[in-house]
Amino acid sequence: MIIGIPTEIKNHEYRVGMVPSSVRELTIKGHDVFVQSDAGIGIGFTNQDYIDAGASILETAAEVFAQSDMIVKVKEPQAIERAMLREDQILFTYLHLAPDMPQTEDLIKSKSVCIAYETVTDDRGGLPLLAPMSEVAGRMSIQAGARALEKSLGGRGMLLGGVPGVEPAKVVIIGGGMVGTNAAQMAVGMGADVVVLDRSIDALRRLNVQFGSSVKAIYSTADAIERHVIDADLVIGGVLVPGAAAPKLVTRDMISRMKPGSAIVDVAIDQGGCVETSYATTHQDPTYIVDDVVHYCVANMPGAVARTSTFALNNATLPYILKLANLGYKKALLADQHLLNGLNVIHGKLVCKEVAEALALEFTEAKIMLG
Repeated sequence: MIIGIPTEIKNHEYRVGMVPSSVRELTIKGHDVFVQSDAGIGIGFTNQDYIDAGASILETAAEVFAQSDMIVKVKEPQAIERAMLREDQILFTYLHLAPDMPQTEDLIKSKSVCIAYETVTDDRGGLPLLAPMSEVAGRMSIQAGARALEKSLGGRGMLLGGVPGVEPAKVVIIGGGMVGTNAAQMAVGMGADVVVLDRSIDALRRLNVQFGSSVKAIYSTADAIERHVIDADLVIGGVLVPGAAAPKLVTRDMISRMKPGSAIVDVAIDQGGCVETSYATTHQDPTYIVDDVVHYCVANMPGAVARTSTFALNNATLPYILKLANLGYKKALLADQHLLNGLNVIHGKLVCKEVAEALALEFTEAKIMLG
């Protein structure tokens, strides 16, 4: 198979679909890999590094898309990239289609085979290709939130951990999954007063075992969210419904009643955000203010620590890339239900039920499309 790795073009996105060591795993098995010139330069890999791993360098994204059977990326394809997709070509990347009608329509129109990292599952009910970036984003959310609380960005002028004689900031984390757990770890380490809300009793038990009395693990109800959000200095939105749009758990009314200068980091923004006042921002212009509350809603947070993120992501994606390359997408998908769960669009049909429901589009069973 011919695998193509284009340069990421989203704002301040320096990650790359594959590092040279991953490329080598493909080339030693007889596959061809085309890498766009300088695709890895943002994380310290030169064209020569990829050449040494057995890849060929192409100058433009158009060449990479035109000559490849499978495109491996990090972020969702931008409009100019979607226009280069063709029928039966495999696209393997994060898609986050539920809040994105234009992208969904373009992928359906392309008739390509679109497999989303974020809906691939595992035997334990987890999301193995989303987990590494959730770990990064969860940890980053606290440092982003700490910065947002600084007076220069419109924040309250608070230090998360306080100092002797001064109370620490109250951090409220909505969602006790991978994002929430990693956010809690960082917030506890910085000395904050930490509350985590979740509807899963098992998740709350796990948090209690892991953090003990350092974290208040609270069952999530509308009343609990309202009480704790209004009292918070920093709110982290770490809610995830796999494949679906994030529920709006923090309302505009709650925002209006928060303390002036408090902050929100909506990590769920890739799936539309769990805060009613959220909209996607970029690393170039990461924050905005609504009702005196600072909002940080960067849609590709892990891109800020691109080298760490790329290696973490490649460790998780490589086995699936190899399976698709070795077997072809039909055999690979039919042989692995968990990989099949990652299939969102194929041959002009939407085959992810959660996305179809979120966008009110027609849903088709994936196995029907695979024959």
